[in-house]
Amino acid sequence: MRPHKQLVAWKEAIELVKLIYKLTKLFPEDEKFGIISQLRRASVSVPANIAEGAARASSKEYSHFINIALGSLSEIDTLLTISFELAYLQEIDFNKAIQQSDKVTALSSGLYKSILNSLKS
Repeated sequence: MRPHKQLVAWKEAIELVKLIYKLTKLFPEDEKFGIISQLRRASVSVPANIAEGAARASSKEYSHFINIALGSLSEIDTLLTISFELAYLQEIDFNKAIQQSDKVTALSSGLYKSILNSLKS
């Protein structure tokens, strides 16, 4: 099994992707190349970068890719907020997506710190 498939952060990031795709199906059609596209790309970037980092030979490279995933999570948070403010998301869906994004952020941050600590050893 690939190393990333054992990571809780990767598994939860996959759940975030599925949720984002489900929610963006409800967005206005004219956002297809705007917020929908950006949200989907950013969400897919998270597990993809976690996986790519886990496959790298060095901890320094690994931490770099986790850092990119964390940046994408910040982008997701912002795009979800904009979507909610534009009334593309109902409050219950917004809260569910933010909660999942926060969960992935916490897991990825913990992974990042763990990798950085291993570099100090």
